[in-house]
This record gives sequence, C-alpha cells and structure tokens, in this order.
Amino acid sequence: MAQIRSVLDDDPAAPRFIRTIPKRGYQFVAPVELVATTAAESPEVVTGGRKISPALLIAGVFVSIMLLGITFAAGYRLRTQQAWNKLPIVAVVRFDNETANPDMTSFSDGLTDSVVERLTSLSQGQYKVIGNARILRRPREERDLKSIASTLGAGYVVLGQVQRNGSQIRILAHLIRLSDQTHIWVVRVDRPLVDPLQVESEVAQQVAAEFSPRVAKDANGSALPEAPRQ
Repeated sequence: MAQIRSVLDDDPAAPRFIRTIPKRGYQFVAPVELVATTAAESPEVVTGGRKISPALLIAGVFVSIMLLGITFAAGYRLRTQQAWNKLPIVAVVRFDNETANPDMTSFSDGLTDSVVERLTSLSQGQYKVIGNARILRRPREERDLKSIASTLGAGYVVLGQVQRNGSQIRILAHLIRLSDQTHIWVVRVDRPLVDPLQVESEVAQQVAAEFSPRVAKDANGSALPEAPRQ
C-alpha cells in the first residue's frame, strides 16, 4: 500500500486516492472520469487531477480489495481466538480406585478417559476439556484443587471414585466449581460389572449429559437445570 501511495503521490494524512479505515482496511475515494483519446492511444483515467493508466488504477483497486479481505479475515480470526480463550475449562481428574482391588485400576482409568471423551463431544463450543495433564493424574493424597485451577486455568473440575458396593460397583462423579470449591452436581451409579466396557460407556454418557449443561449455564451465570426425575 505504501508503494501504491508513492506512485500516486498520495498523502495518508490528507488522502486524495486511498483512505485508511482503522481496523478494517482501505477505501478508494478519488472521483473517476474517463478521458477520450485518439484511436492510437490507450484510454486514460483522470482521478484527483492526475492522469493514470487504467492498468495502474485496476492494480491499485485490486490490491486495496485484497488487503481489505485480509484485514477482515485477520479480524475474524482474532475475535474467534479471543472467544475461544474466554471459554471455561473443565479439568477431569483421574478417577480413584477405592475397591481395594488393583485390577480395578484399569477400569477406573478407562472410565476417566471415557468421561473426557463424552464431555468433549457434548461441549458444543461452550467449554474446553483437559484430561491428560500430569497434574490430573497424581494420587489422591497429592491432589491440590487450587493448584489445578492456577496451573490449568480451570474453572471446574470433575472428581470421581469407583467403589465396591456388595456384588456391584458404585461410581461417584463430582462436578466442582473451583473458584469457591462448591459442588454443583454429583452423579451416583450402581451397576454389576458384567461388561466393563459397556459400563464405562454408559456411565460416561450419563455423567457428561448431566455435567455438560450445568457447566455451560453456571459459567454464564444462568440458573442450573433441575434435577432429572427418577
């Protein structure tokens, strides 16, 4: 654009040809008049008191349009990035195996991964999910919710336990607002562990379905959904 202004002898402070539109792009502002010439000569355009070849004028207009498009695209990308950065973050901590059976750790880990996947799938651009950070995989005795909030920038955390309940397993999942460490919602599921993969999938779906709308509404300051009827 500086080169075009130099050719046109145009002053950005008092433009006769190209005006800068802050944060948007450029606008061609000079009046245009077609000047008749002889058949042997190329037609000329008079604008701003100067004769300019049509090729140069078209090039200038084309560059202006291209720069305006680039400016709009960059602005849209910046606004999109800013909106993404403002989304609340949900951190999913590794579910605790409290069954006293080490073999159940693989189930609790698989359940954790399934909850991360389901929450992400249901987010619909209303929040972000973090589930693979090292701080989320620490043992329960080393867990620090304030550190999770500050390190990951998380506004919410999901904590879970897998427990033994007679012949069944009990799964508890807690949705906590980290700013005041308030429980927003708790899901409890009792199931026989006949098919671990099916239990993982069904429980993760239920947890995500109940937590997802509550995160979105709480982050916006809206009233939380009512408890599902039993």
